[in-house]
Amino acid sequence: MKSVAFIGLGNMGSPMVLNLLETGHQVTVFDVNEAAYAPLTDAGAKTAGSALEAARDVDAVITMLPNDKIVGELYLGENGLLAQLRSKPLLIDCSTVSAEIVRRIYAAALEGGIAFMDAPVSGGVMGARAGTLSFMVGGDKSAVDDASPMLYSMGSRIFHAGPSGAGQTAKMCNNMLAAILMAGTAEALALGSRNGLDANALTEIINHSTGRNFMTEKWNPWPGVLPDVPSSHGYQGGFQVALMCKDLGLAICNAQLHGSSVPLGSLVRSLLLLFQGQSAEVAKLDLSSIQRFYAPWMEEVR
Repeated sequence: MKSVAFIGLGNMGSPMVLNLLETGHQVTVFDVNEAAYAPLTDAGAKTAGSALEAARDVDAVITMLPNDKIVGELYLGENGLLAQLRSKPLLIDCSTVSAEIVRRIYAAALEGGIAFMDAPVSGGVMGARAGTLSFMVGGDKSAVDDASPMLYSMGSRIFHAGPSGAGQTAKMCNNMLAAILMAGTAEALALGSRNGLDANALTEIINHSTGRNFMTEKWNPWPGVLPDVPSSHGYQGGFQVALMCKDLGLAICNAQLHGSSVPLGSLVRSLLLLFQGQSAEVAKLDLSSIQRFYAPWMEEVR
């Protein structure tokens, strides 16, 4: 059993905390949105008034935050963890951010004698709830070994991708491909619908053919095909369109930095930004809501 500070309690962070508690860890949580606390304190978590307070005198700090700016300020700011902590917990960032920011944090942590690793996840909200996330880890092997018991409390696979930043690079590539697959799946289902095909029947055909992919099988964008995915619940929950736009932006910036061509990733980001521009609410919908862009005529599922 380890004492853990968990900072960032969104759609992913909260179920990850519940799994840590379920496996016997002592968890102190912090989030700017205090409404997120209730189900976690009911399950046994303690709360803190600040990220620094949560991170004092614990074995490990896990962060799950939205972007480079917030992650950078938390770790590297004048009042950030690395400047203020007197203890030396293992630092694990599960956010999806740039490889550049985590390498900066790693270097600053190393200078202070603190272990830091980037460990972004794949598996979505469903994987977070089920405790089946995959962790893509960048950092020193010794830190990965120390973190493994905690990570296995929240996931089923740990991939040590390489040195600091390698986890983020792997996650960036995975998310770009996931967005391409989601857009392609929505496009195919919309075309089938325009030709009178039932989405359930078309999905079954695809799932037994060469077009089969994670989206058709596990995260289908057409309402009613799968019962326990966001598309069948008004596209609520899941992985927000705005966050995928952010992740694709990371991929495009990285591609420019390294001279790599990403035409499909760039196209899908443009499609998502165009879709997101339809209303303020779209940004908060699950990625699979791109189906509405391709098939605005489809019936809403209540």
